[in-house]
Amino acid sequence: MVSAESRETERETCFVVRVVRTLLRGAGQVMFQNSAWTGLLFLCGIGWGAWRAGRLEMAVGALVGLCVGTLAACMLGAPREEIEDGLHGYNGILVGCALPVFLDGGPVCWGMVMAGAFFSTVIMMAVSQLFRSWKVSAMTGPFVFTTWFILLASYSFSGVRAAALPHPVLPAPQPDMLTFSGLDMFFHASLTGVSQVFLIDDAVAGGFFLAGLAAGSLSAAVYGWTGSLVAMSTALLLGANGADVHAGLYQFSAVLTAIGIGTTFYHPGWRAALYTLLATVFTVVAQGALNAALAPLGIPTLTFPFVIAAWLFLLPHVDLEPESRTDSKTSV
Repeated sequence: MVSAESRETERETCFVVRVVRTLLRGAGQVMFQNSAWTGLLFLCGIGWGAWRAGRLEMAVGALVGLCVGTLAACMLGAPREEIEDGLHGYNGILVGCALPVFLDGGPVCWGMVMAGAFFSTVIMMAVSQLFRSWKVSAMTGPFVFTTWFILLASYSFSGVRAAALPHPVLPAPQPDMLTFSGLDMFFHASLTGVSQVFLIDDAVAGGFFLAGLAAGSLSAAVYGWTGSLVAMSTALLLGANGADVHAGLYQFSAVLTAIGIGTTFYHPGWRAALYTLLATVFTVVAQGALNAALAPLGIPTLTFPFVIAAWLFLLPHVDLEPESRTDSKTSV
């Protein structure tokens, strides 16, 4: 006969397992993967990239944001299925990665990380409710809006000190671009394009993220890497700065677009692949346009080019046998 103490221990163990699985799925949902293994590899990639950059606060911020965002959903009564699928953790983890990069460390920064992760869940629930009738998901919009508000607020409050925001400038025609050549640079840039989804400039971290994608869906890994390659080629053909391309700054939003349009919201096929290609190219153009539009404000575009591209290419409800366009299962 099993003792009451043994049953209690078993229940506690099951609870811990569910919590860990939910959090790992939240990390995986950044790239549309409802997989704990994907989330684990993503966290490993974040840890590696943060360590190599000497910015371990990014890894800590990612964990804090992931936990707070998920806890906020529990406190606000979000549907249990959405919470367990990690749909209220991925915006928080991105907020936790971003704010330690752009703000000075200290109590105020970490207070902003926790508050921002909580706000991102509130915005996620609000935007999801608003867009439900349009059958379009919130994507990473809550992360973008939350981070923008906090970064813009740093210009008004002396207690919120910015550390690495772009210097506000008026947009101007680009001078001659830095050169970009060689297969090694091309391969490196294709991986940093993936790693920059988490604001990390590291090819090895990009490899971790691609492995995580493959653990959840091989087609997602293929589309993600292909999206980076297409974005890289498009940016270079249009005359983008080679250093920015090498750092993955024109690719990361396109990676999300390629995975989302190509494997999540539509069944893979030649028509969906062509539609994905067009959406990916548009994302690169949107990246350049938003870089210029936000330059006077001195804030980064984050993943907003992806959000805009995904919304615009999903709202027409093109007949490509859509698999899902709601936040109920997989969403970024």
